[in-house]
Amino acid sequence: MRIGVRAHDLARDSADLLAEKVAARGLKCVQLTLHEAIEGMDGAAGRLNPRLAYEIGAAFRKRDVQIAVLSCYINPIHPNEGERVQQVELFKEHLRFVRDFGCGMVATETGSVNVDFSFHPRNHTEASFQLMLKSVGAMVEEAERFGVLVGIEGVASFVASDPRKIRRMLEEIGSNNLQIVFDAVNLFSPENFGDRDRIVQDSFDLFGDRIAAVHAKDFRAEGGRLKSVPLGTGMMNYRLLLELLKKRKPSINIIIEDTTPDTIDASMRYLRNTWQSV
Repeated sequence: MRIGVRAHDLARDSADLLAEKVAARGLKCVQLTLHEAIEGMDGAAGRLNPRLAYEIGAAFRKRDVQIAVLSCYINPIHPNEGERVQQVELFKEHLRFVRDFGCGMVATETGSVNVDFSFHPRNHTEASFQLMLKSVGAMVEEAERFGVLVGIEGVASFVASDPRKIRRMLEEIGSNNLQIVFDAVNLFSPENFGDRDRIVQDSFDLFGDRIAAVHAKDFRAEGGRLKSVPLGTGMMNYRLLLELLKKRKPSINIIIEDTTPDTIDASMRYLRNTWQSV
């Protein structure tokens, strides 16, 4: 197990200072969202180039921190076709330069009919699923050209909303350049969290071989909603998840989410202690 963090959960800084802060915590990898983590990056299309990517990657390599995932979270089913095409093209740009960062995977989710990413009932329709397949398929074709990976994260309120839909997406696109960034908590909702252990087990049964990175966070159910809480203080069964990872995905990158400089150390201890006990 290699523990990492979304870099922007710790700071927004120059690549060099950010990498130093990550390494000082004993973290071994990051998920990097450029415009949220690196000063001077605005997320606009056309900015990336090999030298810029190399310099950012070098700052982390110098401190033995892997950029495990490069983020480019777009809306593959954006209701405006022009905007949707632009977002897919931005994702492709990240794919073209991801190797220059010293990374091999760019990640996103499967999106919402609502442009603010809030839930819409049509997210779970066949029409939205087919539109998602068209966008993700185009992204995967680009990944195949450059020998890199598209990492898709399932979310209960989005299109790939449960383990079976994630499996269907993998089967219909039919490329090993499509992998999964597995965030179990994202697949829970106020309606299904009581079945959380089954959802985790189903995920490993259906697409465990395609999990390329893991997100770690925690939640509690309060007032009919799921509330984010520090890792190890909520309802997520990390003994089950880590037991499955230990058997199926040794040494995988586990990226802590929804953390702060004040909670990251306790989260790391919790993961390490649980890993050692399973």
